[in-house]
Amino acid sequence: MKQVIVLMGILPFLMVFMLQYGVEQQNHYKLSQLQQFVYEAKEQAKQDGCFTAKNIETLRERIAAGIKIPREEILIEATTTPKYRVNGFDEREMIHYKVQVPIDNLMAGASFFGIDKKENRMLYTIENVTASELIGL
Repeated sequence: MKQVIVLMGILPFLMVFMLQYGVEQQNHYKLSQLQQFVYEAKEQAKQDGCFTAKNIETLRERIAAGIKIPREEILIEATTTPKYRVNGFDEREMIHYKVQVPIDNLMAGASFFGIDKKENRMLYTIENVTASELIGL
């Protein structure tokens, strides 16, 4: 009987580990989708010489639909003035971009362990630069 009581006390803790695997898979899928969306927007920005308003809006829409988060929570900072390709390396002609997206539910059973909803989220950031492929006159 003693073993059954101990099992009933430990079983909820063990279930959390099994649930965590599913949460990790969901978060990995969200992050890979986010990286794909940002990569495609970056490639378009290379062709255009900068992140156009249309490109930023498309990126925001795709992230909101793909990851299922409100558009208002997506932060995008990017070069919006055209940069032109030059023969040599010039730091001034690089396109900068930074995309920040909140990811919720990092840990399964967070309320079981007393972790607040605000503590169970992170702000995932993709920040990089790329060279423009827009040929200047």
